[in-house]
Amino acid sequence: MTAPAGPTTLRAYVNERGVSVPPGASALDAVRAFDPAEADALSLGARRLTDSRGLPIASESEVHGGAIYRLLTVRESMPVDAQSDVAPAATTDAQVDAAP
Repeated sequence: MTAPAGPTTLRAYVNERGVSVPPGASALDAVRAFDPAEADALSLGARRLTDSRGLPIASESEVHGGAIYRLLTVRESMPVDAQSDVAPAATTDAQVDAAP
């Protein structure tokens, strides 16, 4: 008697859309099945990958059945010298009341 074969594909979700990938596929492979352009953006660092809880996931991590991934846009941080040109944040009434 032979052992039953394992699944030929795994179902994962990228931005709420289901994709099928082969066992052993990476999270990047799942994103590529979702949208090749998004996979390229992830590879270039313009996008970041998180799990369903918002925790960062390495794109090379192996997909498990039912995995949920979310793609986020990476925002560039403002250079330190440019921050001096930004107007100070408005004060709140609570801050004014607490001032001496």
